[in-house]
Amino acid sequence: MTMEIEVRDAAPADLGRVVALLAAQLQEHAIPIAPEALRYAAEGLVGHAERGAVLLAWAEGEPVAVAAMSYSWTLEHGGPIAWLDELYVVPELRCRGIGGRLLLAAMERARTDGRIAMDLEVETSHVRVEGLYAREGFRPLDRRHWTRRLDRGVPHLPDEHYI
Repeated sequence: MTMEIEVRDAAPADLGRVVALLAAQLQEHAIPIAPEALRYAAEGLVGHAERGAVLLAWAEGEPVAVAAMSYSWTLEHGGPIAWLDELYVVPELRCRGIGGRLLLAAMERARTDGRIAMDLEVETSHVRVEGLYAREGFRPLDRRHWTRRLDRGVPHLPDEHYI
């Protein structure tokens, strides 16, 4: 059975659906974030093309996948890049080409927006998805991703929303 998939930019009216899909992704990977913080972060991308883009894949009138990317400027790539922060397909529709279609759409959107590279990370336990990225020309780097919060306070959100 072939499923008709439409990929398009998320609009402000789609914000609830975007947040729901992103929350499912983060929960699946045991990444804690308060709902208010996730909504704030998603609002910062949806409808703000200078910051990045959020794409939704739709099937039968429902969003079934999301890709969220932020834009940055790096010395390593020599200019503007896209960071693919999240790419998520609802579990029951995985392995049907939706993730690949969404990844290609995100890459094209980034290219159209003047980005010269796309970076992403994959959890070491999430080996299955590495094939998707390898098929599209991504290569692993021999590095570790490090992070540190710089400021627990974010405008419009009280500190207790951050873990």
